[in-house]
Amino acid sequence: MSSSPTDPTAVRALNAPQLFPRHIAVAILAAVACFFAANHVAARLTFENGTGLLLAVLCRSAVALSILIAIVYFKRHSIRLPRGLVRWQLVLGLMITIQSLCLYSAVARVPVALALLTANTFPIILALLTWGLGGPRPTLRAAGLMLFILSGLVLALDLPGILGGGAEVTSSWWLGIGFALMAATVLSVAFWVTDHKLAGISGPVRSMFTMLVVFVSMIIAGIGDVVPGGMGLPNATPGWMGLLALMLLYGGAFAVLFINVPRLDMARNAPVMNMEPIATLLFGWVILGQMISPIQMLGGLVVVSGIVILTLRKGA
Repeated sequence: MSSSPTDPTAVRALNAPQLFPRHIAVAILAAVACFFAANHVAARLTFENGTGLLLAVLCRSAVALSILIAIVYFKRHSIRLPRGLVRWQLVLGLMITIQSLCLYSAVARVPVALALLTANTFPIILALLTWGLGGPRPTLRAAGLMLFILSGLVLALDLPGILGGGAEVTSSWWLGIGFALMAATVLSVAFWVTDHKLAGISGPVRSMFTMLVVFVSMIIAGIGDVVPGGMGLPNATPGWMGLLALMLLYGGAFAVLFINVPRLDMARNAPVMNMEPIATLLFGWVILGQMISPIQMLGGLVVVSGIVILTLRKGA
């Protein structure tokens, strides 16, 4: 039986934006991944020139918040949250706040590519968290993929060389890896809250309130001097350039992603975003002169490949 013109399903189908051809969608997502990667390299550059951690997150969230407010306004989304979901929206905002601080703290201490590779293991933590909170148990194949990813991370961090005494690292390096793992853990909690508590809220509205919480949290933390020197300004021209690039790159990636997401067929094409650590490796080498060994590169490839396969299996 054919759908009538007044059938809600038919109306939604007619009003749905037309998807980009796959090669264009993939190119857009690859560009967004590169923008996010360059944003982290710019963060390292500005941190090396005196910029405070809180100031960097504040500036980044201000740009993202402005973009989201514009999207919500022009698309006329309702910003009224159901009363029972306000506390979960606050939890989500606080999780993203902590994740932003932890990831930038990691970027400031270890090679940017290693920080991103470590933080990008969050799908493993999310799968285990979901299982622990009553969700489906990971299949044997998924568990094997998780071990595959973890083995790649061991190589990427060169843990055999470090533990065997062949490579020396400082306490700051270990702290940076710890921050990256914390960022992955907190991000997995944020995704769980999004999927299980806030899925009914429009994406731009949910993201707008999330960025609002991040922005306000940074102001409060700055006033309270929670992080000593957290609001410090750059002390050299490269620091100002890095801060400006950080804002433009993050804001540009955010805008392109949120404006075009209805046309990108994310369920099919989202794994393209996992090229971010690889792009970070290239940018870190060209801009910062950061190099990692061939065995670490192999480990990074294993991590990214495993995450892509795990993501594709979830989306199947």
